[in-house]
Parts: sequence; C-alpha cells; structure tokens
Amino acid sequence: MIKYGEGTFLLGGYYRGDRMKKVNRIDQIGQPRFRIAVHALVWLAQKECVCSSKAIAERVNSHATFLRRVLATLSQAGIVEAREGREGGYCLKKSVEDISLSEVYLAIKKQECEEAKSKAQEECDECGLQLDQRLEEIMVVGEHLIIDYLKQFTIADIMKDIQLK
Repeated sequence: MIKYGEGTFLLGGYYRGDRMKKVNRIDQIGQPRFRIAVHALVWLAQKECVCSSKAIAERVNSHATFLRRVLATLSQAGIVEAREGREGGYCLKKSVEDISLSEVYLAIKKQECEEAKSKAQEECDECGLQLDQRLEEIMVVGEHLIIDYLKQFTIADIMKDIQLK
C-alpha cells in the first residue's frame, strides 16, 4: 500500500479516495502506446487479413489517429506491414510466435524517445539537473529489468493465455 495525496494505492491496482475505483495497472507502469500496440497486434493476428486503421481503432478502443502513429512505429520496426490504397490497411509482417513483447516495447520506447528529444526542455538549476540524472540512472536499470522480463512472452503466448485462436 502506498500513500499519495488524499488517496491510497493498493498493490492490487485499486485507488482509495472518496470511493474505491479500479485502476488499469498497465497505464500505471507502461505507456498507453504499448498497451494499444499489443491489443492491435492480437487483433490483427485474430483477423489474419489486412485491416483498416479505423476498424482496428474501433476494436481496441483507441482514436484512429493515435493508432496510426502506433502502427507506423510498428511498421518501421518490421512488426506490421502497412499497405496503401483503397484496399490498404495493416497486417502482421511476422508470425505471432516471433513477436516478443520486448520487441514491441522497444519499438514504442524508441519512438517516444525520438519525440521527447525533439521537444524543448526547460532549464533546471544544478540540484534539478543532478536529480534528473540520478532518476535517469535508476529508470535505466528498471527498464532493463522490464525488457528482460518481456522477452519471455510473445503475442502467441498472450493469445494462448487469454484463450484466443
């Protein structure tokens, strides 16, 4: 249990404030892009055909523009294939057995890092710079642990675990 402000985060993914509310744990520990990417990949694997971004967005409960950015990243990483034209859309470029969650995570993370570099950062005082540097060191170690853990799982594993196709 972790105290934060007026509420309490329970390790099971709940927040207690005025009332109990379920919190999506993946949004607490990962990027929304990662979650949407995995959902889209599972759905593409189920469909086994070219699907429009609109159809995928509706299925994974995402805005189509946001989803297209995620899929463009996965396309650049060689995970999905983007087909243009009237009958265009997206399909898997690799088998689900060959797509690890770490590969998806790293593709999404790479894109986010490139976007962050392009944004201007505010200047910090010396203490702020040291704090940022130390936090970065801690986060790098944590992220390496996450990536190593995600290497164990593929999209096929996820589909099997939730009993899909």
